[in-house]
Amino acid sequence: MELENRVAVITGAGRGIGQAIALAYAREGARLVLAARKIAELEDTAAQVEKLGPSPVIVPTDVTDPDQVDRLVRSALESRSRVDILVNNAGIAGPLGPIQGNDVTAWLETINVNLNGTFLCCRAVIPAMIRQGGGKIINLAGAGANNGWANMSAYCSSKVAVVRLTEVLALELKDQGIAVNALGPGSVHTQMWDEMTVAAREVGATAIHETGLRVTAGGGAPIDGCAELAVYLASDASGELSGRLISAVADDFRSLAPGIPAVMASDAYTLRRVEPS
Repeated sequence: MELENRVAVITGAGRGIGQAIALAYAREGARLVLAARKIAELEDTAAQVEKLGPSPVIVPTDVTDPDQVDRLVRSALESRSRVDILVNNAGIAGPLGPIQGNDVTAWLETINVNLNGTFLCCRAVIPAMIRQGGGKIINLAGAGANNGWANMSAYCSSKVAVVRLTEVLALELKDQGIAVNALGPGSVHTQMWDEMTVAAREVGATAIHETGLRVTAGGGAPIDGCAELAVYLASDASGELSGRLISAVADDFRSLAPGIPAVMASDAYTLRRVEPS
């Protein structure tokens, strides 16, 4: 098993992509600490995990609250003694529509959950990873990281910032044995996409609405591919890969291992300005 006995903390684990990653990790032998805001959703994921392996620790957590994030990491260390893997999956879509019409509170909350929540979780877990001599951090990016989407300013801004944070942390931690990568899941059909599709129709965000209809009709990215990439990035197979944004749908990550030294010597899979030829 790829992750046997490794301790993984997963945020946003109550449903969707976070739940799929939790189940994939359980199949690979990981010992899980699961976080989300809703206890009922955590209990549902935990019940499914228990069919595959050891019972997980569940810690209701709002990732925007520093005290709750610190409690999450303390709970992981007290119950599991270490943290080998952190998956920052908690996220929200935020307000849709032209920026001048966005609710200010909702816009700021999107940045708070998607970016600040990732920062707080990384900040809390990194000291433990340094003490134990290494670890893997996986930050969930999204469609807004690679391309700008009209009518999704909060989401796109937060996700591209998560990718840049990933690159910075990879540089800061390169001598500590800690790899930090961003995972682009693709347009996976989740409850968030259902909510976005309805909201996009209401504000006239045609491109998002039409994309959402395709996703909800079965045209989205496979959630299993996202979970498989999360296993790869958490395992020894990803080697020294760090500071990169890897897509579950656009990149052949399964064949990447032999080329990792070349990737790390280049700007591949990073956010860089492209000069005109």
